Amino acid sequence: MDKDVLTTSEAAKLLGISVRTAQLLIEGGTLTSWKTPGGHRRVYRTEVEALIARTKPAPVLDSTLVIVVCSADRRAAYETALADVPECTVAIHQDAHTAAFVIGSRQPAAVIVDLTDADPDRLAFLKHIDMNPAFGSIALFAVAGAEATTSGDLASLRRVTVTPRDQLPAALHSLLQDRDAPRDIIVDGAPFPLAANEGRRLAALKRSGLVDTAPEDAFDRLTWLASRSLKAPVALLTILTNSRQWFKSRVGLQMTETPRSWSFCNHTILQKGVFAVDDLAGKAPFDTNPAVAGEPHFRFYAGAPVTDPDGFAVGALCVIDYEPRTLDADQEKTLLALAKLASDEIRLRATERQLRWALDSLDRQHERS
Repeated sequence: MDKDVLTTSEAAKLLGISVRTAQLLIEGGTLTSWKTPGGHRRVYRTEVEALIARTKPAPVLDSTLVIVVCSADRRAAYETALADVPECTVAIHQDAHTAAFVIGSRQPAAVIVDLTDADPDRLAFLKHIDMNPAFGSIALFAVAGAEATTSGDLASLRRVTVTPRDQLPAALHSLLQDRDAPRDIIVDGAPFPLAANEGRRLAALKRSGLVDTAPEDAFDRLTWLASRSLKAPVALLTILTNSRQWFKSRVGLQMTETPRSWSFCNHTILQKGVFAVDDLAGKAPFDTNPAVAGEPHFRFYAGAPVTDPDGFAVGALCVIDYEPRTLDADQEKTLLALAKLASDEIRLRATERQLRWALDSLDRQHERS
């Protein structure tokens, strides 16, 4: 699926930079190139991959992303099968080439390939991932019929685990949960639920660089929209550290943080959809929460998880009211959409940091040469 010789634009795409920046790398000698008879520059893929290896930032420690490659008629079955795996974010692709591009830009924790119909493109894609050492950290699963399981094609693959579709949730849960009990978790007098991958989630939060940063218009607009569109007096973008619930953005609330155990968002980050409690005072354990039993006497909460580029829930976008209420289907859809926009903003910042790091590294190399 890879080309050994690349054009300047193909090299730029692989590096994740502009064509002009790639041209500068070629003209400056960072990438060895040659001209075709027609005067076009060409570079070897191995040269580009070596540059990526020299300049890439510290590798992402983990991911919750799971890529599924299957036919259109099996998409719904995989969505249903993986919907209840809280530790993963699932992206389903019908085209193997599209999936390959996605994996090249952001490595997932696992790739699942459906081979029950013996599709040759999907099998070739699986072989490519299995053989490429750059993807050695990705767990590989194949869902195949009995005949394919015993065939030479699958038997020759080194890292692929053949798994029935109904056993995928258990396999992914085992893969994605923390290897050891999460460390540095401070429970300040009241228990709250923790994700099975809480240690990894906290590491991802540290990588994000979000905690205790200055207010930003992009996030403030989202909490304002949440408050206005859902007619809620309080709207928050919460970030959950090991001990605190810190508010990256807030509307209708003066305090900037609370103890982690006060946070209703502890429950929100354990799922993929909206978590809502219509009457906090009438439902345990929320009725004993200091913010419910005492000032400011919250009565309603609804939140949706906000995730980083690797799918870890770093916090939530939520709305709170002083009276019991419910959200209808359209309101829940609105809250989910705003949370996804917040996630997109976090991902954009992560991409910008990685690009700045790579360009700074190149500048330092040029200064030394």
